[in-house]
Amino acid sequence: MENRVFYVTEEEEGERIDKYLSAISDNLSRSFIQKLIKDEMVTVHQKVVKANYIVSSGDEITLIVPDLIIPEVIPEEIPLDILYEDQDIIVVNKPKEMVVHPAAGHYSGTLCNALLYHCKQELSGINGVLRPGIVHRIDMDTTGALVACKNDIAHRILAEQLKIHSITRKYHAIVHGELKEMEGTIDAPIGRHQTDRKKMAINEKNGKKAVTHYKVLQYLKGYTYIECTLETGRTHQIRVHMASIHHPILGDCVYGFSKCSIPNLQGQTLHAKILGFLHPATGQYMEFDAPLPEYFCKLLEKLQ
Repeated sequence: MENRVFYVTEEEEGERIDKYLSAISDNLSRSFIQKLIKDEMVTVHQKVVKANYIVSSGDEITLIVPDLIIPEVIPEEIPLDILYEDQDIIVVNKPKEMVVHPAAGHYSGTLCNALLYHCKQELSGINGVLRPGIVHRIDMDTTGALVACKNDIAHRILAEQLKIHSITRKYHAIVHGELKEMEGTIDAPIGRHQTDRKKMAINEKNGKKAVTHYKVLQYLKGYTYIECTLETGRTHQIRVHMASIHHPILGDCVYGFSKCSIPNLQGQTLHAKILGFLHPATGQYMEFDAPLPEYFCKLLEKLQ
């Protein structure tokens, strides 16, 4: 059991308690929160409340979360687009709509399931049973290069490179509008959105340093094809930064426009194109180029 205590501020008052708790608890769904309330696992000033309780400033809310049963990650025979592999690491070109590691609602069909099958379960265990081998991740609807480690030594070395921002990460994206400058840098801290806790935002007060360098690759009809180089690696960094300068990524309905202007386009047009790092065993610099997915290439042709 885990006890979580929250204190409602003036800005947060006036919401139903189930909505308030689901927004402030990143890994708990609203339906799960409602179940906990029904099971009398939520109290306000130590008194049980119902899901329609309206929170007020100064409320002390205690949420009791039962221990989660972590399911076993089963190896699955899922095709992988392998860019490189040796006894220490494997670099893959992740497809669209594939989740990197298991989470609520996605306990199969993930990259981890595929890697466990392909690598015969020989992956580093540093991140626990749900994230074997995973050093970094990209969003479900982002495609491109991602490295996983087959042993703990390789994992620690690459994790350190990631921590000091020495890994090369270049993304290709299509953004709304035509950028006025051919090159630019966005230096703006990123943290949790103040009202929507499931989103990230520019947060000058509590955000962490985030730097994105971008350059124009091609001007399109009403859009711009760009390359973004990450100096840091915050959650949703490119998506938040490009939206902050009024050039959101095409297809990003979270940080851009609520309705996509391209019919049948699922998710943002963002691709992890270049990934470079020092090999954890040899110390040699290696760089990998993940080919653009077919849908991305066709879209570029269509918009020219």
